Amino acid sequence: MACVFCSIISGESAAHRVFEDEAVVAFLDTRPLFPGHVLAVPRDHVETLTDLPEPEVGPFFVRVRLLTAAVERGMGADGSFVAANNRISQSVPHFHMHIVPRRRKDGLRGFFWPRTRYADEAEAARVAARVREAVTPRGAGG
Repeated sequence: MACVFCSIISGESAAHRVFEDEAVVAFLDTRPLFPGHVLAVPRDHVETLTDLPEPEVGPFFVRVRLLTAAVERGMGADGSFVAANNRISQSVPHFHMHIVPRRRKDGLRGFFWPRTRYADEAEAARVAARVREAVTPRGAGG
């Protein structure tokens, strides 16, 4: 199946582009949370953030930062919500950041899923240890 974002990047499919350069193409989401909801995508097809080559991470997020400020200014927003899904709930398997203008009392309630608490400090310590042990030095694989 062809990637819809690659089709937009190549110009085969139409989109309301708001920015593009050698690293990023950004365009309006066709199903926005609010008007001005922008998707920023790397030009090269990668499915997830962890697939984005390390030398491209910085340039990509510099553009996300630029676009976040532009969305806030352009839409007269009080702030913004910037997020990405990695595999789960990723409707298009091409890494992308959502940049959504926000206003106080706009009806969007924090994160879109239920928040919980750890049962106790011991459980939190066990979870932290699992993540800490999974962190590998750069270049070590894994």
